[in-house]
Amino acid sequence: MHPVSRRRFLAVSAASAGTAAALALGAPSAQAAADARASAGGRRPFGRYGSPAARRTPQTLYVDPLGRGDFTTVRDAVAAASGSGWTLVLAPGVYRETVVLDPTRTEATWIGACEDPRDVVIVYDNAAGTAKPGGGTYGTTGSATTTLQAAGFTAHRITFANDWLRADHPDITGTQAVAVKVQGDRSAFHHCRFLGHQDTLYADSMSLTAFARQYYTHCYVQGDVDFVFGRATAVLERCHFRTLNRTDLAGAPYGFVFAPSTAGANPLGQLVTGSRISSEAPDAFYKLARPWVPSSDTTARPMLTVRDTRMDAGIDAAAPYTNMSASFPWQSQRFAEYRNTGPGARITVPENRPQLTRDQARSATREAYLGDWEPWKGEC
Repeated sequence: MHPVSRRRFLAVSAASAGTAAALALGAPSAQAAADARASAGGRRPFGRYGSPAARRTPQTLYVDPLGRGDFTTVRDAVAAASGSGWTLVLAPGVYRETVVLDPTRTEATWIGACEDPRDVVIVYDNAAGTAKPGGGTYGTTGSATTTLQAAGFTAHRITFANDWLRADHPDITGTQAVAVKVQGDRSAFHHCRFLGHQDTLYADSMSLTAFARQYYTHCYVQGDVDFVFGRATAVLERCHFRTLNRTDLAGAPYGFVFAPSTAGANPLGQLVTGSRISSEAPDAFYKLARPWVPSSDTTARPMLTVRDTRMDAGIDAAAPYTNMSASFPWQSQRFAEYRNTGPGARITVPENRPQLTRDQARSATREAYLGDWEPWKGEC
């Protein structure tokens, strides 16, 4: 199998997600198809969400790469939406840019105007080792295509992607390439997609002492190394996680799905419930998780609970957890499972698969993790 080129990355990602519609950046025929979808709305590129001539609310802005909205880029729309409570409606298209929603722009909502999140794509291609203008490199945080720092953020039906590929940059060793870094409390994502390879979805917080709550539902996340990671209290419900094949490694493991870095003082880390983990890779070539204890917080005690989730054969059932550092063995962290199914969830070595009791499972729910915030009631 030949390495996937960056230009074909989103097309292959779309196929992995089970779609017949392919979007291949830079490929003329596929780009023409994307342009056709972007213009398919005719006079209604924003669907049921109004238009600049019939604005949904005074604080609604319309973004369209073909120029039929208030702005052609998400970045410019964010810059114009200062303060709290703005809604951006994004027409179909590819937004190749980096975007930062700073902490002052609270209670923001971004809506993909199509029912299919594959039609609205925010994508860029920086990696941790990519050279910055003026010197230095971006680092993991700086590699993010989209950075969301404000509290109360909600996204519907949008694809967040980083299409940087190792095969295109054999000289770069810093291969982390974040699609989205989420730091704000009460951040919710409905029917969104997160595409990348290493460090795809960075579910984090604004500081070591901030316990940001995040909610992801009916989302698709793909990658290879630590592709859902960070210190947030994050509930991922009814999501699909897809591990990618690799041609640059001779053997297992190819990577790790989760890498929580929960603060030791935080009683709640990552909760995965009612979801599925599938794989393009050979059987048992992926670990379910490893703990990340960063140098900035050596008191971290990573926490991950995976429950009522199907794990396909790509997950190593006999040894699903491993160490990131021998100084912080996974057995000393907070990993647990409950009522998982599928070949990757088989309990063949009990000491390698810590399980919740029925009483403990009663506290491993979205309500317990998110408190008085109920984002599952925020469908659009």
